[in-house]
Amino acid sequence: MLKLSLVVPCYNEEAVVDRFDSATRAVLDGLPIEYEICYVDDGSGDQTLAKLRLIAEQHPHATRYVSFSRNFGKEAGMLAGLRETTGDAVIIMDADLQHPPELISRMLELHELGHDQVIARRGREGDRAVRSVLSRAYYRAVNKWIDVELTDGVGDFRLISRPVVEALLSLPEYNRFSKGLFSWVGFDTVSFDYHNAEREAGESKWRFGALLNYGMDGLVSFNNRPLRIAIWLGFTLAGLGVLYAVWITVTAMTYGVTLPGYVTLVAIIVGLGGVQMVMLGLIGEYIGRIYYETKRRPHFLVKERCSPALGTADAQDRRQQGLRRGKVV
Repeated sequence: MLKLSLVVPCYNEEAVVDRFDSATRAVLDGLPIEYEICYVDDGSGDQTLAKLRLIAEQHPHATRYVSFSRNFGKEAGMLAGLRETTGDAVIIMDADLQHPPELISRMLELHELGHDQVIARRGREGDRAVRSVLSRAYYRAVNKWIDVELTDGVGDFRLISRPVVEALLSLPEYNRFSKGLFSWVGFDTVSFDYHNAEREAGESKWRFGALLNYGMDGLVSFNNRPLRIAIWLGFTLAGLGVLYAVWITVTAMTYGVTLPGYVTLVAIIVGLGGVQMVMLGLIGEYIGRIYYETKRRPHFLVKERCSPALGTADAQDRRQQGLRRGKVV
């Protein structure tokens, strides 16, 4: 019998995690599979962890949870969940019910046909017009630059087989961009569309600034072409400088020396200064990533863990012992 693991990163989801758990188990209980749900509390500041403890007590044989010492981000949450899972296949889902649990059976059907990655691609219904336009423009532009293919509407909601999980866990990089990593590892992949669902409760954690930073991560994580642009832009500007010098020399020899152009001079200085700052920023971004990689810090720190082998009470005892010893468990 197939064993399915669900990875569910949570950050301040106390208003919806109970509904998610009930809706998801209602679907899973009707399928001829063995399953486990692995929640990852990403350092929530509300009662999310308390809710997860109750869920683990109610379903001790099919629930795992990991709680971080602080907020490390969704990428760390997904990585922690993948490390905890034991299933033959893993589905990554959000806890806000925007990833409909009813699609799990469809994913399993496609997985049984031999697909290692089954991707649920959401539509743009309900999104703001500006966000939809910017998102589509981003994907068109970024796919011309990076070494892997990113598809508009494709996110983390997907089923991946155990070989894919092991492949992802074998990638040691600190700066993780899962959308690109899913594409980079390859394997037999299929996708299907579904209608975008509204968030059941709580607020989205993806503000414009966070989305902008995430988009920049996608741009620089899978290519070094911006650095190549700096080289070609330097050659181009040097060539234009030579042509401009030739033009000035010819003009001076033909018509004599005229009053120097103040506006031209300022425009050249400001333009070149702006280009230099942009290129320094790009170089700094790559150097910063190298800096974080060389530190070899862990992706996250676990404050509390519960698995079917431990039980919630045992996890609490281990946590108290760790706190008494001044250690993080």
